[in-house]
Order: sequence, then C-alpha cells, then structure tokens
Amino acid sequence: MNIGEIARRAGVSRSTVSYVLSGKRAVSATTRQRIQAVIDELGYRPNASARALKEGRTRTLGLVIPPASQRLTDMQLGFVASVVEAAARHDLDVLLSPSGGDHDRSFERIVTGRRVDGVVLMEIRLTDDRVTRLARAGVPFVTIGRTAEPHGMSWIDVDYAALISRCVHHLADLGHRQVALVNRSAELVAAGYGPSHRALAGFRAAVDERDLTGVDVCCGDDTASGEACVTQLLATHPQVTAVATINEAALPGIRRALDAAGLSVPGDFSVTGVAAQHWAEDFHPPLTAADVPMRQMGAEAVTLLLELIAAPGGTPRHRLYAPPISLRSSTGPRTR
Repeated sequence: MNIGEIARRAGVSRSTVSYVLSGKRAVSATTRQRIQAVIDELGYRPNASARALKEGRTRTLGLVIPPASQRLTDMQLGFVASVVEAAARHDLDVLLSPSGGDHDRSFERIVTGRRVDGVVLMEIRLTDDRVTRLARAGVPFVTIGRTAEPHGMSWIDVDYAALISRCVHHLADLGHRQVALVNRSAELVAAGYGPSHRALAGFRAAVDERDLTGVDVCCGDDTASGEACVTQLLATHPQVTAVATINEAALPGIRRALDAAGLSVPGDFSVTGVAAQHWAEDFHPPLTAADVPMRQMGAEAVTLLLELIAAPGGTPRHRLYAPPISLRSSTGPRTR
C-alpha cells in the first residue's frame, strides 16, 4: 500500500496525502480526517523516511568508533553491539563512523551532513577535539568515556582509577609486595587515552598508599603483545608476583607468558584487572576482576542521548560505573 492508493481512495492528490503525513503544510480538518480514515482502514504505516520527515528527524544515531584500520577490542565491539541493540528498541538506526587518522572526513560528515539526530562517541581522550567539534556544532552527543574536564556534557564511564586501585589493594591484602600494571598501548597513552591515564593514576596512588613496589608497562591490544610484554616484565622485574590490567585483549598472551615461565596461577603468580565478564570467565583460571557492564552502559548512553535530542539545552547527565571486584580464582597469597 502506498500514498497513491490512499490519495485515490480519499479523492485527493498525492501531495495532499504527503502534507498530512509530513505536517509540512496545513490541510483542512475535514480533508485530514478523510485521509486519516483511509489510512486507518488500510492499516497503512508510513515508512521510516516519511515518519522522519514528519518528525523533522532522521531517526538515526551516529556511533563514532576507532579507525576501521584498527581491530576493535572485544570490549569496544561490546559497546558497539549494546548501542545498536538499545537504538533498535527505540526503532532507530545506527550509522557507524570511524574517526582518527584518514577518517576525519567521515566524522566531519556526521557533524555537518544532518545524517543523524545525535552522536554516541567512543574511546575518549583527556583532550578530545571531536568533543569540542560536536559541542561547537550544536550536535547532541553522549560520550562513552570522558575528557579531563567533562563538565557540561553527558557521558558514561568506568571508574578505572578506583577499580585498579581496588585491584592493587586486593593484591596487597594477599601479601604481594611487588606488583605491575599492564596498561594499554604506548600509542594510546601518548594520545591521552582516558582509561589508560586514570588506571595509571589509580595504580600509583594505591602502590604508594600500601608502600608497594610498582611497575607499569604498556601493551598492545592482542595476544602476541600480551605475551611479549609479560615475558619482558618477568625478565626485567623477576620480583613481581602479580599484575593488574585493563588490557583484556592481552589476557591470553599474559597467560601464555606465565605458562612459558613455569609460573602457576594463582600459586606462583596472581592476575587481576578490569574486563568484560566473559573475558574474565574464559581466563584460566577465571579472572578476579571488575566486570564492565557493557550492555547496561551502551543502553544508558542511548537513553541519555535521546533525552538530549528531545530536549535540546537540557541539563547534561552522567554515570560513573564502579562495579565490585568479582573474586574468582586467579588471585591468591604470595608464595614466591
């Protein structure tokens, strides 16, 4: 069923039906009622484009992700999936747009092209030009992560500083005196990636508070990098008996390096950190970790964005997640 059939049965022009559906022009009450009666009789449902035209919206959200040339980590993919699922529950589409490197033009099209009603922005740096650009353009946006000065913007984030600090305190309570932080890549740290800097701050504060010896190392987001990183760590700092990490993609490599060194977990060496629940549960043995609630965070980011779209200029809101440490089997008393 289409607009032409509705127009024929209502005895009006196609343009008149279009005006009723879009609300772009005034139509007499009598004519509008006649058209609506035909619509109801036929059970006609305007397509997404017609409905968007009527509402003055695209019914599409933008989701800005890391460059397509980079393999997304499992946690990043989890955030993408959670945003898409949450948008679908509101009958909205999601337009994925990479940013950074050679993809700045894609991001600029999101900002200026009127292709989306609002934007969810991932992987936030402490100083992030993308945030500044969206704010200047007046595009409603919510970030997963936050800048160094997040006042006046809506955001969702994990309290990496507090969670890594809790991990260190947990290790100290088990008697570990030499501990390490396996962070994200050196490139991300140099770029001012928020989680990396906040995790490092929490690690150093907890190490100082418990009078421990702390070592922090950067590691790429893959198994091979995790193995190489921990192999090097054990060679240069053999006194280290435990690590905390926010680099879940490196966890399989961390396990390989410990196996190669003949270190049992947790008998000889303890591992803990911040990770998605299934990564923690798939580690061998299951990882003591703060489980990041990706689905809940993505859904809340969409909710906050829809609030901003519905009420431009409304009060920004935010949520800082600090899930408890789930005690599993990868940490134990220091024995070495």
